[in-house]
Amino acid sequence: MAVITFVCAGQMNSAITFPAFENGHEVRLVGSPLDREIIDHLREDNFHITLKRTLHDGIKYYQIEELEEALQGADLILGGVSSFGLDWFCDEILPVLPETVPLLTVTKGMVDLEDGTLVPYPTIFAQRQPAGKNINFNAIGGPCTSYELADHDNSHVAFCGKDMKTLEYIKSLLATDYYHISLSTDVTGVECAVAMKNAYALGVSLAVGMAEKKDGKIGAVHYNSQAALFGQGVKEMMQLLALIGGGPENIIHGAGDLYVTVFGGRTRKIGTLLGRGLTFQEAMDELQGVTLESIVIATRTARAVRRLAERGVVSLKDYPLLMHVDAIINEGAEVNIPWEQFTMKVEG
Repeated sequence: MAVITFVCAGQMNSAITFPAFENGHEVRLVGSPLDREIIDHLREDNFHITLKRTLHDGIKYYQIEELEEALQGADLILGGVSSFGLDWFCDEILPVLPETVPLLTVTKGMVDLEDGTLVPYPTIFAQRQPAGKNINFNAIGGPCTSYELADHDNSHVAFCGKDMKTLEYIKSLLATDYYHISLSTDVTGVECAVAMKNAYALGVSLAVGMAEKKDGKIGAVHYNSQAALFGQGVKEMMQLLALIGGGPENIIHGAGDLYVTVFGGRTRKIGTLLGRGLTFQEAMDELQGVTLESIVIATRTARAVRRLAERGVVSLKDYPLLMHVDAIINEGAEVNIPWEQFTMKVEG
């Protein structure tokens, strides 16, 4: 039996307690400063108020002030902060984590540098750890919604990190007959693939709102247009993967995650609202200020591509969907899908 400490009680981190606990490990779930109410409720009856699921009886719950106690004797640490909490995690949590224990993060995202380089969050974590510290950083990527994982739906994800032996050890702790895990030392490829899908999920979701607007009926569905946008999104993601030096096999994680994201969540909601004809500000107002990682990732990715285009590395013509999404959210453009720019002429 191992001791696994989960830092932050968000939905995905909390969902992974299911395979961890069911594999016979001691599970400790620590709430962030924003998770106080979640931890208080879990201590009462194991019910997670945002995941809407009852966690296993026997999990130990801690408030953030009890983090040091929760880390004692840990064999694995899972970090569950969202990208909006990255600074807090780097400044407050990394300094107190033992470097002898591997860290596995669920945080998906990437940052664009001045020259257009896209850097995944595990690299940012490593750069921002205290001087002289050498934490063993690992991350999760791939199509997996928290509530379906909690419900034991078959899910296939990738664990990535620099050391394959560490990854094999982490997999041995968490793999189950419903939680299937691939392993990869291509951290940039895996993490950037699953991060950039957020931008393209917004693009595909435009077709949902466009269908509703055309038919005058909420819930109307036109699959041809969604499929066309999905295909273009995968094409552009493959091009971006090649640009950053990620292995082409990682498209399975990005495309799968794109599929999952299009079918639910906040990104689908804003894409649908924009497709109906709302301006970006009107859509954000309707969502009442909900934070959207898709907006951040789309902006960063488009900005990186523009910088690369300025350097002559790429052509903006090869990223019509990304550029249109960026124009909608950052330039006030109306939805007007550049369909003809998706077409190709291929001679075999």
